[in-house]
Amino acid sequence: MGTSMGLEISKRVVSDITILDLVGRATIGANTDKLDHELRKLVAHGTLRILVNLAKVTMMDSSGIAAIVGTYVSLTREGGSLKLSHPSGRVREVLRVMRLLNSIPTFETDAEALDSFGATAQSAGS
Repeated sequence: MGTSMGLEISKRVVSDITILDLVGRATIGANTDKLDHELRKLVAHGTLRILVNLAKVTMMDSSGIAAIVGTYVSLTREGGSLKLSHPSGRVREVLRVMRLLNSIPTFETDAEALDSFGATAQSAGS
């Protein structure tokens, strides 16, 4: 069962910010269902500050974008925020074309993103 084309999601917490590290493809089907489910679960459990690390995402389509935008809108309504870090290559291009780089706060590093939340950045590699 080759999961090389799947999407892996790992979670870490710095201060009160939940960081989701994504690896693989955020494309239509089970991959974005998994991402959407994880994001909705965080919001449902009261998480207000989420950073999505896109460093190892190789591809993202409109369904991956929809999962992120939906959560961004929900969190903003609740007084929280969602931010992105490390978009590169095709993923950065998709975000640029969809005009999301200007809409959703996007940072080159986790440290910059954490600082923007006002976190006391005690994260590795500041």
